[in-house]
Amino acid sequence: MATVDRWLLPDGIEEVLPPEAARIETARRRVLDLFQRWGYELVITPHVEFLESLLTGAGQELDLKTFKVIDPLSGRQMGMRADITPQVARIDAHTLRRNEPSRLCYAGSVLHAKPRALSTSRSPIQLGAELYGDGSPASDIEVISLMLEMLALVEVPELHMDLGHVGIYRSLARAAGLSGEVEQQLFDALQRKAMGEIAELAMGLEPALAGMLQALARLCGGREVLDEARRVLAGAPQEVHLALDGLVRIADTLAARYPQLPLYFDLGELRGYHYHTGVVFAAFVPGVGGSIAQGGRYDDIGADFGRARPATGFSADLKSLVELGDADLSPSAGGIWAPADDRDGLWQTVVALRQSGERVVQALDGQGRDGARAAGCDRQLIRGEGGWTVAPLS
Repeated sequence: MATVDRWLLPDGIEEVLPPEAARIETARRRVLDLFQRWGYELVITPHVEFLESLLTGAGQELDLKTFKVIDPLSGRQMGMRADITPQVARIDAHTLRRNEPSRLCYAGSVLHAKPRALSTSRSPIQLGAELYGDGSPASDIEVISLMLEMLALVEVPELHMDLGHVGIYRSLARAAGLSGEVEQQLFDALQRKAMGEIAELAMGLEPALAGMLQALARLCGGREVLDEARRVLAGAPQEVHLALDGLVRIADTLAARYPQLPLYFDLGELRGYHYHTGVVFAAFVPGVGGSIAQGGRYDDIGADFGRARPATGFSADLKSLVELGDADLSPSAGGIWAPADDRDGLWQTVVALRQSGERVVQALDGQGRDGARAAGCDRQLIRGEGGWTVAPLS
């Protein structure tokens, strides 16, 4: 019979040991407290649910990431959540059904059948915030600012940010009457900045629209890109001008709030094109191949749950943020070692110390000072004439 290494874990699935687990939990609490101070209410979504609900409106990419299982009670196919955002959208659209804007946040583990990249975890801890019920740039500015405050909280260094707007390409493609297949081909070419392919695919279109579609691949850079876009896309449909107005407002507000933050604009970057409907944004740091936090507007997400409302939000992997950040998230060092005793009011003393915020570890039968040091204690409780007192661990 073959020997099974029962301690082995699947690729991309990892344990989190002390003290790293304590650092992650500290970060989680601080981030959720930050969200709460901004008015975002915590929701907790199920780890598994029926597949048709889990993947509603999410697209093929999420389908490929989702582990599928059969529910033994109903016989229906279920999925392990790979993204919490669609679940929160269902809560807003179907369960809460508020008329006023809703601010919701979450933090929980997700499971990916396929990793985002070869070196990334398949069991990240996804956290994020969503704002429903407002379609103005003000809500985009709010969630982007909250994301930046979250990154500042964990002290992620050398941050820079990319912004785009998928609505610009959508409007131009619609005005050009592109078929679904050609629209997808042009989308792929834009992502690769393949100028020759873009020009070939635009052949036969009305010249002005063809020129504007080709220009999208070149409209990337600093704040000046938005001014250049106004000139190049002057003949575009009204929706394009509204999108540019929104981007300008977002750019100017962020520049005023975070003057040291480098902003990069790319109107040909269509990240999340099949999911997002408006502005898209992502935060990057040097040396990391992908974004460390990302989001955007996805106004149609609640439609399949019976109530489409404007929506915008962001998400990030908490494990990655803790790894990249410079914030001191270590648990408090030291502690008090209490003997394996229950005489003369020791228990009451231990309870009082713990209630005051002290870490107190009580010895088990036969444990001595070696156990105290192994438990990370630097002090001890000793009994004197006046009762139990705290003293340095000798």
